[in-house]
Amino acid sequence: MTRTAHQDLHSEQGALRGEHPGRSRNPVIKVADLAWLEFEKPDLDRAEVFARDFGFGVAARTEHELWLRGTLAGSPCMVIREGRTSRFVGPAFRAAERADLDRLARATGSDVRDLDRAGAPGGGSAVDLLDPSGFPVRVVHCGEDLPALPEQGPLLLNFGTDHRRTNATQRPPREPSRIQRLGHVVLETRVFGHALDWYLDTLGMIVSDFLFLDGQRDRGPTMAFIRCDRGGLAVDHHTLAMHLGPGNGYVHSAYQVTDLDSIAAGGEYLNERGYKRSWGIGRHIQGSQLFDYWRDPDRFMLEHFADGDLFSCDLEPGWAPMSTSGLAQWGPPATRDFLGASPSPARIRDIVQALRGDNEVDPARLLGLLKAVNS
Repeated sequence: MTRTAHQDLHSEQGALRGEHPGRSRNPVIKVADLAWLEFEKPDLDRAEVFARDFGFGVAARTEHELWLRGTLAGSPCMVIREGRTSRFVGPAFRAAERADLDRLARATGSDVRDLDRAGAPGGGSAVDLLDPSGFPVRVVHCGEDLPALPEQGPLLLNFGTDHRRTNATQRPPREPSRIQRLGHVVLETRVFGHALDWYLDTLGMIVSDFLFLDGQRDRGPTMAFIRCDRGGLAVDHHTLAMHLGPGNGYVHSAYQVTDLDSIAAGGEYLNERGYKRSWGIGRHIQGSQLFDYWRDPDRFMLEHFADGDLFSCDLEPGWAPMSTSGLAQWGPPATRDFLGASPSPARIRDIVQALRGDNEVDPARLLGLLKAVNS
């Protein structure tokens, strides 16, 4: 068999004896999905211009808040509140039932509060928590779903001898890639192991794939792609991904669109308006998504994706080495901008603080991460 650059990068063998099982035996609750992400930015007008160009719809706009949505019925994708600086606040997850909020509040010593006072479209209730990385995590049960909006239909494709389109041309419109829904968020953390266990034990999430550093598998994984546990219902390969790093922060968030032509034509639309692609177009390995990454005017990274894997609760985690070449099956090489590999005063400060602090980053881990970036 001919070996390829990606041979064994997505291992099917699973965990070795004694390794992390990738799920909790008795979680407090099992969240159903991401609800939305929360940000603060000083210029809501500028944020709205990019949001519309990227493909979001506006669910609500006030003087101090901007709620963004996709075309599918459900909760909004994102809320941006006016703030002095641009920052990621935290994720909000959707509880399967209202009673889950009461159970979660009792287990964590928290309160259930009314979402109406927070201005969320449709209202509802929430429990506010803090994860081990210091991110505020909100678990919500929304009172009313947003109605569906018109879709950007998939193109009718011809395959080999399967000719579905005749006497018609293919002309994908040059327009924004119409967002359907929020797919996942990726976070960097200095306390990966503690944060991972917290999400599994508290929110009932389960791991689809683990990545480990070359030569350090015995020290445990350093990245996890984590999905919601909906039993036999197949869900996104990952709703949350986390990796060990010298910083605690947002890496990117991903939003589903219709198909590859939506990604490509929407990318041309963004390029014509002066936005810069961070990486893409390509197809991932873990999750298999077609992808394209962009930076907004505040330097936050956002991804368009289509055709992602769906897993039910029956699949056990895969294990694979962590490497840059293992991020995609095809496409251009991952850029330094995407990897966050360009040195900056802030990044150097993160590294110094991580090495001095009480966390899971030590010189061996840091060297392993640097090796993974260059492999």
